[in-house]
Amino acid sequence: MTMERQKRVIIFSTPTCSHCVKAKRYLKDKGIRFKDIDVSRDMKAAQDMERRTGQRGVPVLLIDNKPVVGFDVSKINRLLDIV
Repeated sequence: MTMERQKRVIIFSTPTCSHCVKAKRYLKDKGIRFKDIDVSRDMKAAQDMERRTGQRGVPVLLIDNKPVVGFDVSKINRLLDIV
């Protein structure tokens, strides 16, 4: 039996965003590793996020390059195969 590769998860967030905090807590609670990018400090990342998704608001998650705008639990679960 082979271990399934964890999907690549990036979250674009800001320190003052309550939905970002909830999304990161949710991922941690589920044991999902992720890269957190603070778009309030990294303008290139903010531009990249907007280019990829058309969104300026956070959180935006990329799960294997598929965007999830906002803390959308059902979409996050579907993309991460969480039951």
